[in-house]
Amino acid sequence: MTTSTSPAIRTRFAPSPTGYLHLGGARTALFSWAFARHHKGVFVLRIEDTDVARSTPEAVQAILDGMQWLGMQPDEGPFYQMQRMDRYREVIAQMLQEGTAYYCYSSPDEVEAMREKARAAGMKPRYDGTWRPEPGKTLPAVPADRNPVVRFKNPLEGVTSWDDLIKGPIAIDNAELDDLIIARPDGTPTYNFCVVVDDWDMQITHVLRGDDHVNNTPRQINILRALNATLPQYGHLPMILGPDGQKLSKRHGAVSVMEYDKAGYLPEAMINYLARLGWSHGDEELFNREQLVEWFDTHNLTKSAAQWDPKKLNWVNAHYIKQSNDDDLAKRVAPRIRDLGGEPDAVDLRAVMALLKDRAETLNQLAEGAMLFCGAYEPASTELLAEHVDHAARLLLADFAAKASVLPEWSAHDLDALIKAMLVDHGIKMPKLAIPLRLAVTGKKQTPAIGTVLAILGRERVLQRLSTAAA
Repeated sequence: MTTSTSPAIRTRFAPSPTGYLHLGGARTALFSWAFARHHKGVFVLRIEDTDVARSTPEAVQAILDGMQWLGMQPDEGPFYQMQRMDRYREVIAQMLQEGTAYYCYSSPDEVEAMREKARAAGMKPRYDGTWRPEPGKTLPAVPADRNPVVRFKNPLEGVTSWDDLIKGPIAIDNAELDDLIIARPDGTPTYNFCVVVDDWDMQITHVLRGDDHVNNTPRQINILRALNATLPQYGHLPMILGPDGQKLSKRHGAVSVMEYDKAGYLPEAMINYLARLGWSHGDEELFNREQLVEWFDTHNLTKSAAQWDPKKLNWVNAHYIKQSNDDDLAKRVAPRIRDLGGEPDAVDLRAVMALLKDRAETLNQLAEGAMLFCGAYEPASTELLAEHVDHAARLLLADFAAKASVLPEWSAHDLDALIKAMLVDHGIKMPKLAIPLRLAVTGKKQTPAIGTVLAILGRERVLQRLSTAAA
């Protein structure tokens, strides 16, 4: 529990389960998580599922899966707003009793007419306060056939202001805000009201969220003040733009974070890359999760929009692949090899990872490269064989096979030594032997280091394929 003398830092991530966990949401979650971790506080996950028509169990699961993959475990939650309806109704009843909220019987058509009237007069379109109780004011007769909404009695004068953690001081005239509907005709509470009660009850001290919520903030602050609740500090993150400078969309990356898992990106790389979209620590580009937690604070969050750069993400991912332990990489890549129809257990997959990881940008690229060892053997095309494997080349392959068959140890070191010795013995350059050897053993003209490739494939397979090629 928090105390008034020394409040613990409590942040929250509160997505609506109307779709997947997208990149912008993942970044918001990351900053909220990192801020709480940095200050040894509490990170709360809240699912805002009051939009019953659009919220789905699949979307909830997609959010939970995305958080799990990125390794951002909440300290509390997930909490679900649909399970808190009794609490919202209790607070609404309290506000009605205290006079900070009121019943409004204006129909949607009547409210729209009010707005049209305001537009015609050159004013901001808004509800005109017909049912707002004021001293000495006589309210209209209550329609017998109409269920009312509940509206919050917003202050008519003054300014609602806050010192935004990212954007700095922001002030909104209360005259710009009409009386917000906090409960619909069927009694269900609305988004802005539920958020307020949740932040109050969960003792949230810091709210980091997208800057599309800036217009909601003065409304939420005024409701919190009406409830005599402690205000959290707000910070509004600029949006993420696509490589073309336009709002991030599906065509350039605004997809579920789990699509990046499928595409072969490491969660460590995604955390690193997402953190740099709007936050920095000096010139550091590459850092692990522990360093992010150690360094993170809101002072280094930028006011300008961040730009999504797929090439930069690939560079970061390639770094993490290179730094990964070969055993760990083998475990991550093995299922992807199976998806391609390969047999990861057919070879020493750790050795394959060690051979391929320096040139791979994704786990999928590693899996595709590993099919050289784990997939079905496909002989080289007749065109390639005709171009590179003539009678002289077949003699070379036969000689190599004979000498390789009696090597005491089948290792990359000894195979490389044999290849070098044969180049000297036959007075030829590397391509004269290496290309026919690659074509015969792998069916491909280009491969990674041939000695290592032969070592991983194993003596039996290599000699069998050489026997066929040299015939």
